[in-house]
Amino acid sequence: MKTNIYRSAAQVTVFSTVEKALSFFYRIILSRIIGAEGIGIYQICLTVFAVFLTAASSGVPITVSRLIAKSGAKNDISGKHAAVTAGVVATLIVTVPMVIVLFFGRNLFSFLFADDRSKRIFLILLPGLIITSVYAVMRGSFWGNKQFLPYSIIELLEDAVMVFCGIALVAGVTDPMEGAERATWAVLISYVFSFVVSLFWYFKKGGKFVNPKKQLKPLFSAAAPITAMRTSTSLLNSAVAVLLPAILMKACKLSNSEAISLYGVAIGMAVPILFMPSALIGSIAVVVAPELSENYYKNRREAVKFDVEKSIKAAIFIATALIPILFVSGDEIGSFLYSNGLSGEIVRNCCFILFPMCVAMITTTVLNSMNCEKRTLLHFFIGAAGMLISIIALTGALGIYSYMVGLAFNYLATSVLNLIYLSKKCEKLDYLKYLIKCLAATAASCLFGFLLDGIVSDLQTLWQIVICAPAAFLFTVGMLYLLGTFTFAPVKKLMRKG
Repeated sequence: MKTNIYRSAAQVTVFSTVEKALSFFYRIILSRIIGAEGIGIYQICLTVFAVFLTAASSGVPITVSRLIAKSGAKNDISGKHAAVTAGVVATLIVTVPMVIVLFFGRNLFSFLFADDRSKRIFLILLPGLIITSVYAVMRGSFWGNKQFLPYSIIELLEDAVMVFCGIALVAGVTDPMEGAERATWAVLISYVFSFVVSLFWYFKKGGKFVNPKKQLKPLFSAAAPITAMRTSTSLLNSAVAVLLPAILMKACKLSNSEAISLYGVAIGMAVPILFMPSALIGSIAVVVAPELSENYYKNRREAVKFDVEKSIKAAIFIATALIPILFVSGDEIGSFLYSNGLSGEIVRNCCFILFPMCVAMITTTVLNSMNCEKRTLLHFFIGAAGMLISIIALTGALGIYSYMVGLAFNYLATSVLNLIYLSKKCEKLDYLKYLIKCLAATAASCLFGFLLDGIVSDLQTLWQIVICAPAAFLFTVGMLYLLGTFTFAPVKKLMRKG
């Protein structure tokens, strides 16, 4: 069973990594064609759309997955179909009226947009609210039934469709607004693609829609706190999209265009680099969540403890491996990818946020899999409050870095509170020694990378990245191996047959 988990996690990770890399390089292409201002307009539109998408369906996939796992533990096939049907019914009940209200009452929601141009392209994306919400239910059915390969392929193809359509549509565009508009059309096309393909696969594999009555109440009960938390996250991001440019204009005496451009650099360029671990964390969560839920409902305490410990350690390892790379080569990566020095500076200075970010992401998923959605919602609100206070109070002194300080506090508070609560749910969790060793390895690797960077500083930017980034990674792995926190056992298990 553990070998299957390793294999599934590796499978999802490979596809997810390719998918995120594709999106990442697409963002680079967009930034070079439509510029920081165009990226800012596009990002504000996506941020506001994410608020409504999150409110409509964000809690549904993991809840459907968990209900399927619970039904599977009881060998209840009808319960699995009912869970999927309940998810579709729930999302349609919410999204159809929402789209109608947003379209006909669009002038009432102008306050959500820091730039009025973003509101215009938001309407292009609006039909995608219904389409991608239904796809979210299908995604949950893939997770719950442990169909990780089709899920991974559809996710990758969705991104590929967006990238290829986006590049074709924005090629040759010189106006930032026109570029943002065409890039938004590409997003909508990709949503339609994943919606059609996922439904086709669901029915092809024997899925059906049945009477959802017995699963509707459990779905709403479990999905509501997750949706509330993720909606609050999107609302927080939307508030940042409105507040941050406004405060930058007032406190830092910037024009609207300058403030939007600075927002685009931080949120559209630097943050995607810092959020690279989310692809890996997401892969682990996708595989572990159904297994953890099933073990939890079958009261397999040792198995639950094993899943929790391995998940936390995997998140810590990912942060440990990536922080030295970004610390050493952050400046060069920003300059090389975006031709923008500030984006690289932000990456280098803020890369240490990866530790609390990775732990917060994985522990939130773990707790949600154990029916603790209300607790994770509370922890989120505490972290979110700190972020908003940071932006409001510190932007005048720190500029765009007030957002990064707030983000750091948010993830630190969430990760600490999650870990404290997990220690109550699973006694004698063993991860602290592992964390301390990883922190030591990270510090040593950053020092090594800093010294190496000084030696090769006269080389071209690309060569500095090619030399320093792999060297920092290999040094980190070597340190972890010497400290006894890294082995090749998972790789060996993955390579075994059967």
